[in-house]
Amino acid sequence: MISYLHMVNAWSLAYETLYGDMDKTYPIIKMKLRPKTMKISDKTLTLLKNFSNINQSILFKQGKELRTISVMKNILAEATIEEDVPKDFGIYDLNQFLNGLALHQKPGLDFENESYVVIKEGRMRSKYFFADPKVIVTPPEKDITLPSEDVSFTVSTEQLDKLLKAAAIYQLPDLSAVGGDGVVKLLVRDKKNDTSNDFSIVVGETDATFSLNFKVENIKILPGTYDVVMSKKLLSRFVSRDYNLKYYIALEPDSTFE
Repeated sequence: MISYLHMVNAWSLAYETLYGDMDKTYPIIKMKLRPKTMKISDKTLTLLKNFSNINQSILFKQGKELRTISVMKNILAEATIEEDVPKDFGIYDLNQFLNGLALHQKPGLDFENESYVVIKEGRMRSKYFFADPKVIVTPPEKDITLPSEDVSFTVSTEQLDKLLKAAAIYQLPDLSAVGGDGVVKLLVRDKKNDTSNDFSIVVGETDATFSLNFKVENIKILPGTYDVVMSKKLLSRFVSRDYNLKYYIALEPDSTFE
């Protein structure tokens, strides 16, 4: 026997179907699938070219975060991009991959296959195989934090450009943040040579005395303005004002802080 309750429910469903209210009472849950294709913006290409100078390989992770670390693990870079990477995949020779993309104007990347990506534009197609993630040096999963924040300053695009040009002209291997006489200055020099040429720019104020040292060859950052924080425990952070980008760069063991 059909109960009164069942009849009411049946009539309710029929009414909502006829008058278009069924979706409100019984909403259909729609699953949003992650697209298997993407295009890479010029801004992201610039970031990837920079990352290829830090490590020739990279492991892309699903989402909007790009991270890389040098083979020596003394430089780490991380950026947030506008694209949504559809899956995890490894690229062994990032420079080669980027040069392949440059064969096209605005290529699309198709990730339907598990073993390779198809780079396509118009009638052109290129198949590029992924690398085994095990052969790629990758950053640690956990977020990096400075052990202490002892020195901070901002360095502009022009100041950074002058320092690196001076290092190249005078063939100077060292970049130091030096604190003394109430100021912080960035100084390129050869620490091992007392008679070497040098070049410096004042970038801030301090009441401390210190010499926090880098190798110039480790300053593999994009041109731009950076907010810099340094720890006397031999780690620094460069945060870009131009990109959603930051670098962690190790200091040299002979650094001092009083």
